[in-house]
Amino acid sequence: MIFKRVGDGRPYPDHGTTLSMWAELAPRPVRLDELVTVKRTLDLETLLATDSTFFGDLFPHVVEWKGEYYLEDGLHRALRAALQQRPVIHARVLLLD
Repeated sequence: MIFKRVGDGRPYPDHGTTLSMWAELAPRPVRLDELVTVKRTLDLETLLATDSTFFGDLFPHVVEWKGEYYLEDGLHRALRAALQQRPVIHARVLLLD
């Protein structure tokens, strides 16, 4: 199993965090098997693209809510890490109360 589970949508409340606010969070290691995805599908073309992070944040965005880690942005990067047999990714983690 790559992820803890595959979710369908964001179960946590809207946090309104902007890209510049995400950028202020220092990346930290997160285990892939602790992540719950918020997307059920992925685009294979995006997964295989060499420049998929060219216009976005280099680090995935994870929301910690009620003791769970939700992968909000960066599913393709996390899956690429899993395919390279890396059990951990560096992500920006936002803690919601």
